[in-house]
Amino acid sequence: MKIVIIDYGAGNIQSIQFALERLGYSAVLSDDPNEIRNADKVIFPGVGEASSAMKKLVESGLDKVIPELTQPVLGICLGMQLMCASSEEGNTKGLGIYEVDVVRFSRKVKVPQIGWNQIRELKSPLFKGIPENEYIYLVHSYYAPLNKDTIAVTDYELPYSSAMGKNNFWGVQFHPEKSSDIGERILNNFINL
Repeated sequence: MKIVIIDYGAGNIQSIQFALERLGYSAVLSDDPNEIRNADKVIFPGVGEASSAMKKLVESGLDKVIPELTQPVLGICLGMQLMCASSEEGNTKGLGIYEVDVVRFSRKVKVPQIGWNQIRELKSPLFKGIPENEYIYLVHSYYAPLNKDTIAVTDYELPYSSAMGKNNFWGVQFHPEKSSDIGERILNNFINL
């Protein structure tokens, strides 16, 4: 099985690679459109700021490649947010896979949300064998509101989408590679979709 992690200079890429290796899989880092198109599974990571990350995707042409992929794709953190229609962060136009706009938490709560929080209302094979209210690890200031593609919910100031799914695209706001055994089970479920 060929797993490709999209390498576009916005990433927690090595920690994802290590998490996959612990599960017995190897992954290739690539920004090559053909290699990405020919992968069995694609992981779209992201750490950093939305507008600069999107700029890198546009410069490399990956903004056109990613939405056309037909194999299972997993967006992680900023990767999931860039799959949305837009983000308030840097007034960024996204890839438009999910028809939802990413917004910032208000000033009423500590931003970014850093640390462990729970996921609930799990609705996808991505969460096979994962009990409700398990803890996952998050670091983010922006979130996707609840929408028709929400497949997991987390509460921080308000309920928001901690995971989304549509066709062959999945996105998680949390970091499965930093979420202990639960995160590894979710990664393994993705690889086995």
